[in-house]
Amino acid sequence: MPRELPTAAEAAAILARKRTRPQRRPPPVAGRSLSRLLKELDGKFGQGPGALQARWREIVGAEIARRTEPVKLTKPRTGGPATLEIRVAGASAALIQHQAPEIVARVNLFLGEAAVNKLRIVQGPLRATETAKPARRRSAPLDAAEEAELAASLAAAPEGPLKAALLSLGRGVLRRRTS
Repeated sequence: MPRELPTAAEAAAILARKRTRPQRRPPPVAGRSLSRLLKELDGKFGQGPGALQARWREIVGAEIARRTEPVKLTKPRTGGPATLEIRVAGASAALIQHQAPEIVARVNLFLGEAAVNKLRIVQGPLRATETAKPARRRSAPLDAAEEAELAASLAAAPEGPLKAALLSLGRGVLRRRTS
C-alpha cells in the first residue's frame, strides 16, 4: 500500500523537530599533517640523502664523487642500519664495488656510528652536477713600456667604450705575443 507524502506544512514541522546530521567526511590525510613534523625532526635528529648529496665530494673524495652520486637512504622497517643506494656512471661500478667498505666507513663517519651497513650500486647516468671548472689563469699584466706604447697608439681615438674595448683587445694581443 503506497504511503502518502506529507504536505509542505507537515514536512516543515517534521524538519523542525528532527535535527539532521552533516554528511560524514573522510579523515584528513595523515601525510599532509605529519610532513611538517617529520621535516622538523629530520632537521634536528637525522641527516638523510640531502645532507649526503650536499657534502658527497667531501665525504668520499673527489675521484669517487666524480663517478658516483647518492640516491637514497633506505632504512629497514625493523630498525637498524640503513642501505645507501648510489648511482654509478657506466663501467666504474666494478671499481666502486671494490671500494664499498671504504665508502660505507666514510659515510658512517658523517652520519654517525652504524648508520649505514650496506651499499647498493645502481648503474646509470649521473645528474648534471656542477662540474668543477679549472681555475682560469690570469695572465700577467703588460710591462710599463708596452702599456705606454699601446696608450700612445690609441691617443687619437675619442674617449668612450670603443677606446676601452680597443685597449682591452690590444692588451690581450700583446699578452699572447709575449707568452
